[in-house]
Amino acid sequence: MNHTHDGSGEAGDYKALRELNQTYLDSVVDGDVQRFGELLSPDFLCSMPDGSLLDKSAFLLQTAAPRTLERLDALDVRIRIEGSVAIIHAATAYTTLAGQEGRGRYTDIWARRNGQWLAVAAHVTRL
Repeated sequence: MNHTHDGSGEAGDYKALRELNQTYLDSVVDGDVQRFGELLSPDFLCSMPDGSLLDKSAFLLQTAAPRTLERLDALDVRIRIEGSVAIIHAATAYTTLAGQEGRGRYTDIWARRNGQWLAVAAHVTRL
């Protein structure tokens, strides 16, 4: 397969998804509702650590709540592309604004729709 530098092809997809994954994490920390609104598909669903399932509007409402995290880092990020769907697995390490350290894991599922990668589902676990 010919990998070009214009972002086409699988190499371009991996690069785009790595950047989107980082933008997603930054949006969580910053509470960037507008950016999240662009990343999430209209039918996005997120399974939360407490067992609740949030749709896009509920997820954005939670994102808009006062910040709780000082930092959120993704470790062991694994990206798999299956046609027009991508699955991202990662471990997380975070520090709350109160200084509490924590770890977790998440799985995000992205779909290429109209040439754009959108997050369609997420599952978040805290250890």
